[in-house]
Amino acid sequence: MQGLFPRKGAPVNRLLASAITAALLTPAVAALATDLPTFDPHRLSQEVRTLSSDAFEGRGPATPGESKTVDYLIAQYKAAGLQPGGAVVDGKRTWTQPVPLGRFEIVGTPAFSLSEDGKAVPLTQGEQIAVRASMDGTRKVDIEHAPLVFVGYGVQAPERHWDDFKGVDLKGKIGVVLVNDPDFESGHGDFGGKAMTYYGRWTYKYEEAALQGALGMLVVHETAPASYGWATVKNSNINVQFDIVRDKPAAEHPTLEGWIQHDLAVQMFKAAGLDFAALKKQAQTRAFKPVTLKGVTFSAKYDVDAKVITSQNVVGRVEGSKRPDETVIYSAHWDHLGVGAPDARGDRIYNGAVDNATGTAALIELGRAFAHAPKPERSVIFLNVTAEEKGLLGSEYYATHPLYPTAKTVADINLDALDPQGVARNFTISGNAKLGLLDELIALARTYGMIYASDPHPEAGSFFRSDHFSFAKQGVPAISFESGDDLIKGGKAAGEAAGKLYNREHYHQPSDEWQAGWSFAGMAHDLRLLYQLGYQLADSDSWPQWSKDSEFRAAREQTADQRK
Repeated sequence: MQGLFPRKGAPVNRLLASAITAALLTPAVAALATDLPTFDPHRLSQEVRTLSSDAFEGRGPATPGESKTVDYLIAQYKAAGLQPGGAVVDGKRTWTQPVPLGRFEIVGTPAFSLSEDGKAVPLTQGEQIAVRASMDGTRKVDIEHAPLVFVGYGVQAPERHWDDFKGVDLKGKIGVVLVNDPDFESGHGDFGGKAMTYYGRWTYKYEEAALQGALGMLVVHETAPASYGWATVKNSNINVQFDIVRDKPAAEHPTLEGWIQHDLAVQMFKAAGLDFAALKKQAQTRAFKPVTLKGVTFSAKYDVDAKVITSQNVVGRVEGSKRPDETVIYSAHWDHLGVGAPDARGDRIYNGAVDNATGTAALIELGRAFAHAPKPERSVIFLNVTAEEKGLLGSEYYATHPLYPTAKTVADINLDALDPQGVARNFTISGNAKLGLLDELIALARTYGMIYASDPHPEAGSFFRSDHFSFAKQGVPAISFESGDDLIKGGKAAGEAAGKLYNREHYHQPSDEWQAGWSFAGMAHDLRLLYQLGYQLADSDSWPQWSKDSEFRAAREQTADQRK
């Protein structure tokens, strides 16, 4: 493609050689130093504009928006020069990997209420409470006066000598639980200080509720420990839900999964003669014991429409020249929230421009760059996954049903919600990870005058919230790149202000729409860095590894005999 590469003889990045070890300096990598691709901000802008237009209806899985998105991506991958990298049908690779998913939706208007000393208090879905469609196999939910039990942070962590349940019987009862970890507020303790562990994720809390035999679990929302406001909770939970197809869904999900507003929790505790703030403080200690909210019960009534649908991961490929069975993956999710509850303007389409039309556009353009470059020795996969917004489901399905063996997957470089504005002096990744892949990225970024900034908000648990996590659980070295906040124009003040504005007013809201004022200069700049990282890995025989104290290292080492 004209304009993709600079002409021969363009100035060599003078620090590139220092960032690439002698082991990596194959002829193709050496040529890369004089033939770096450039990325067109205008093309990135147009792709994001198209993907986030109303015509794509918010890119919801199992909707007409999915069909339009998949067709668009396949057309773009073909035009970019990629080969199909999906499932094999009749002896030939296709462009997609079918992903069977359970689809769950509450039918009509659900009824929720509290009983406080015999007095009924109705609750409105989306206002005081946000309940997900049941995914445990229940089709008619009819909960009447279920006792409520406060179980602190809902953590059972034997390795930390921590048990918030202490033998409580939750059968037929609804747990009430705090979001994040026990040491979030103090910043120190057994759960990573400010950095969220997986115990702090709401997904873990529902999983643990199922293990404890609870009828349901309600998470108390607070903006700081959740890292997002109530609008995000509402928009993510009261619409259609999806899950991978499970043999025993009740082992993973209680019947009722939902969130409640902080003020409602305070009211409930007060009606039971309890002090919410005092019990929250107790829950931050090992001595905490579950507390029943005496005189307060919960009722719910709704029907669930459940069916199995097939969504699609979209997969493009550049086959390696020498070791095609070894694979480097670039991933991004194509889906967003589809059509849902209207905002104050009456807009019902959740366009998902930043989240994640940006990452999807980046994948298309990275694919174009690789397709027009000399073939690296290893294969490179461009994996656009479905249902990230429903719990990383497309990537979980791929990681557990890989098209290319995870043992010989060199790394996953994930792209999610990139900044479509200006160039930054720094970059970060989702969460904090200790692995050689990050070390290589940091070294290479220095050649761009960029520095690595550790996750500025580790309490948000970002490591567990994007598709690279699905690969990490299988032992594959994985990171999710995030744009920096120290902007060339405006510095950190401008970058941090823009991030806060997006999280507050646009994240998981209909207003996440393409804007004509976005320059896409930062994405175009950063994609060169990410291209070089992937090319180095694909044209070498190195295998990045997790640090010795990483919880993912053991899974990687189990497959060591399958790698050279």
